[in-house]
Amino acid sequence: MKFKPADEPGGVVMELSRREARLPDESTQPLPVFHLKKILVPVDFSSSARKALHYGEALARQFGASLVLLNVVPPYMPVPDLVTIDLVEVEQQFRDSARKELGEWQRTVAKEVATEVVLKTGDAGQEIVWTAKELEADLIVLSTHGRTGLAHVLMGSTAERVVQHAGCPVLIVREKEHEFVTE
Repeated sequence: MKFKPADEPGGVVMELSRREARLPDESTQPLPVFHLKKILVPVDFSSSARKALHYGEALARQFGASLVLLNVVPPYMPVPDLVTIDLVEVEQQFRDSARKELGEWQRTVAKEVATEVVLKTGDAGQEIVWTAKELEADLIVLSTHGRTGLAHVLMGSTAERVVQHAGCPVLIVREKEHEFVTE
């Protein structure tokens, strides 16, 4: 199966090889129709998340789906040396900053694509899975930073956890890969 850009902007063409599908005849059932109504795009404001947003937007335009941009602010635990810092205030500042950045990202999406933003606090992997379920998302388009080795062991992989636990399909967009969506 190959994905390529369509002639019209924002479109995507899926090609199947002869082994993957055959032309319909009287003996075959019609192919199922693929519908997307809501696409969840978790963003951490990185360049790879920007790339995932481009993919999500292209799919939303093609299928007439809406986009939900999600940012998850990590919870901050009190550290004994930082007792004098008001952690509630710090977390609120992070949320305000994330809300502002989400609004800026939302403004970059084409006007014909219905877009909303959601801000959560918690573990990114869990919140993405829960939000997709809560919003009844049909697809999650998620970027990965491609960490390997010790960085992967120490930091884990949000994308890996989402793929393992999501109740809907997940499209993983890698930072360095063959492009089929043009900006």
